[in-house]
Amino acid sequence: MRPESLAGGDREFFISRHFAAPRERVFLAWVEPVQLAQWWGPHGFSNPVCELDVRPGGAYRIVMRGPDGVDYPVKGVYHEVVVPELLVMTDDCSEHPEEWHAQLDPAWQADDEGVTLDSLSRVTFAAQEERTLLAIRTLFATAAILDAMLKMGMAEGWAQSLERLERHLAQA
Repeated sequence: MRPESLAGGDREFFISRHFAAPRERVFLAWVEPVQLAQWWGPHGFSNPVCELDVRPGGAYRIVMRGPDGVDYPVKGVYHEVVVPELLVMTDDCSEHPEEWHAQLDPAWQADDEGVTLDSLSRVTFAAQEERTLLAIRTLFATAAILDAMLKMGMAEGWAQSLERLERHLAQA
């Protein structure tokens, strides 16, 4: 099933999806490491590292491992946490493999310092009776970074991740 809404603005990526689960259940799937590790990432990916300190100022670190064995670490800091309504956090992909960086920006050099590729994500959980509308908005530093991320498959990756979340919620 495809997400119900998918759009990219000048610097913002947006995706949303309805889930047949109460808001509290969907929120817990985002903030409990054992649950998040079960569904995070595209099809075929696993998460051997999933550390979450879900509080304002708390950090997270997730290492997604692709089917080919390549690791894609992402880390960040939670700026806002409103249980069970809202998560606002940074997303830092600076530890991704060199090949990923080179694909994102052909001018990138392995010794570049200060390249963090931070973005800011706002995840909302809206209760709709026994269903939940999940909406993710990610703001990138530039439109060029968003464009490169979309060309690299970010929309498809999020769609697959949300499919995995749907299966996870149905199994619980």
